[in-house]
Amino acid sequence: MRFALPKSAAVLIAAALLTGLSSCSNMSDRKSNSADITESYTKQYEKIVYAYTAYDGIPEKKTLDSVEEAINAITRKKIGVEVELKPIAAADYSSNVSLALQDGEQIDIFESIGDFNTFVSGNMAYDLTNMIDACTPETKKLIGEDLLSVCYKDGKLYGIPTYKPYAAAPMIVYRRDIARKLGIDMSKVKSIHSLTEILEKVKKAYPDMAPLLPVQQGNSGVNLCIPEVDYLTDGVSSPKGVLMGGDMTVVDYYGTKEFADLCRLARTWYNAGLILKDAATTTNTVMELMASDKGFCYIANYNYPAADVPAVLEAQNNVPSLGAVQIGSAYITTDSINSLSWMISATSVNPVAALKFLNLTFTDKDIINLIIYGIEGRDYILDEDGFVSYPNGKAAFGVPYNTQLNCGTLGNYFLMYPLAGTSKESVIWEKEQNKQAGKSPAMNFTFDSSPVRTEYTAVNNVISQYLPGLLCGSLDPETAVSEFEYKLHTAGLGNIITEKQKQLDKWLAGK
Repeated sequence: MRFALPKSAAVLIAAALLTGLSSCSNMSDRKSNSADITESYTKQYEKIVYAYTAYDGIPEKKTLDSVEEAINAITRKKIGVEVELKPIAAADYSSNVSLALQDGEQIDIFESIGDFNTFVSGNMAYDLTNMIDACTPETKKLIGEDLLSVCYKDGKLYGIPTYKPYAAAPMIVYRRDIARKLGIDMSKVKSIHSLTEILEKVKKAYPDMAPLLPVQQGNSGVNLCIPEVDYLTDGVSSPKGVLMGGDMTVVDYYGTKEFADLCRLARTWYNAGLILKDAATTTNTVMELMASDKGFCYIANYNYPAADVPAVLEAQNNVPSLGAVQIGSAYITTDSINSLSWMISATSVNPVAALKFLNLTFTDKDIINLIIYGIEGRDYILDEDGFVSYPNGKAAFGVPYNTQLNCGTLGNYFLMYPLAGTSKESVIWEKEQNKQAGKSPAMNFTFDSSPVRTEYTAVNNVISQYLPGLLCGSLDPETAVSEFEYKLHTAGLGNIITEKQKQLDKWLAGK
């Protein structure tokens, strides 16, 4: 749904921009005179609302207020701004932000979470083109023009991508204790097709256990193992027309041999009892299932070294004895970057103040670690080497405030304290992966789905009906894939593919 910017709001924004650009350009002077700023702005700070995803639950108000105040003690002095933290449950994030903005509720900063194009086409994002140099020069230099370019639409900049490892690779996360007990050498697993024998061995030893768990409801993870797919803004959970490899022809993902082969593999596992029977419908998280001895392994994409994955997951979830092995190569697309970008709302009356705070989330180590970890001593322990652990042997979910699961979505990932058990050398590896990973030939292309909005809705409905069962093996691909394809094309998948190719060809011609 589009919504028009109220004239009154437009006037306020224009005024804020005219006065604010000057203040942004003098940011260095304000920093050097922070004491004077604090005194002159007492109880007159510009106030902004920072909306971020909550994967670990919403903290109690008293707890949230304490973190907020610790942040504001810094921002009042540095930029003359007070921040209200607004965590929103991850499952409801995009819809809640959309509704809030349309209803006139104050949200100044929000994240795209896979909906970059939706927020831009819905006129919900502020044009940052003429502000970024003055208000966020440090962040612009840090991110660089190449990464910023994926957040442009029709020549205008609408977001700043999270600065993080972008190159995610498929990995198998498994119970190390079970592998050791059964004499399984997981380091020899190089692809998903060599996993069957291992799953069978686990099933024989643990008949009540599902050897393979879904990484999330309706996704066994097999689809993550198709290499070099650019979903052209749709994402892995609901693909439509895609690019595969270096070919610039948009194809029907569900009509490919690769998709059919993996559906057959999932069906084989399902029939042999090697995958959780209710994988397509379960509401339990994969970590809940692992912690309760319901499964041996799962397949997921991670953008940090396999050696670090177990330590991170164990700290987050208090699930001991995990291991991980990489089974495919990383691949970077436009969506890898702009799907996690930060935007200023079109209705913000303080866009300059909002940008100044956003700049701190990329440049100020204290700010970003307060948002991620909360209050030192109460919510986390920082050892002398700069590694984080949780008090009294607790996991991340056992402390009053924690958003550690957001570590790859907020500001500058590389300023965040590493978790105990990981290696600081991993940062070097992660930055190198960003440079060396394969990249889509359609890098920087973004698809505008508005010309086929009706078809998108109809096709998404068909996908939600068939894809979970096919990926988890509960539907027989020998009959279900052809039925799925028929309904997809009846719903308008062909029109979507044609429109994607049309826009892609136009983009290529303009390069």
